[in-house]
Amino acid sequence: MAGSQALGDMVRTLLERSYTLKKEYLGADARLSKSGMVFDTEAWEIPGLGHLCVMRMKAFFGLMKMETAVLAVSGKDVPLLNLDWVRAFGKETQIAELYDTQLAPYPAEKLADFDTLRARDADLPEPGSKPHWYDAILYPCSYHKAGKGLSERLSAAARDYFETFLRQLAEAPACDAGAKAEKVKAFAERLFAEGGPAVDQVTKLFGPETAKRLILRHMYGVK
Repeated sequence: MAGSQALGDMVRTLLERSYTLKKEYLGADARLSKSGMVFDTEAWEIPGLGHLCVMRMKAFFGLMKMETAVLAVSGKDVPLLNLDWVRAFGKETQIAELYDTQLAPYPAEKLADFDTLRARDADLPEPGSKPHWYDAILYPCSYHKAGKGLSERLSAAARDYFETFLRQLAEAPACDAGAKAEKVKAFAERLFAEGGPAVDQVTKLFGPETAKRLILRHMYGVK
């Protein structure tokens, strides 16, 4: 993220203010490279809370960059959070997605906090995308904006979105961690089985076995 702290670093720094992060050993999966595309992946266990993954990708000699942060919480009944930043040939896209993987419905007033952030940038265009299976569980307050010369504004939106999530996380009640982990697992398994833009690309490059480890184990912490 130009002109600001990188997405993954921002997420990790803010999490470490309140939680302990234990880095996991990913072996050869930590860096994968093929056809001019390089993927660097890091993952952490957050005892009592869940799992964090940060994946970075570079291609076309740096003309395209992507960074993804996934926070899969099992210790509290909150949504699944995916943050994505992409820069491709001068255009930036910032995504902050909340998925309904709770055991109980998420309070409307909590979702309204994210709607406020989304409305703040209502003047920015939302890039179109093809329909995906997960649209049915994607909360409408999720953020998806793109443009040129918007680095600071998009970075601020991502940080505000994540800080709002962390504030709600601190207030959220504890839940049955095993049952919540099963909800995350079901999401990750369906994502791998039915695909999505990033999953399809990784599978094409590195094959289904490696892609399954990256998506289930490293990205979503499925044991």
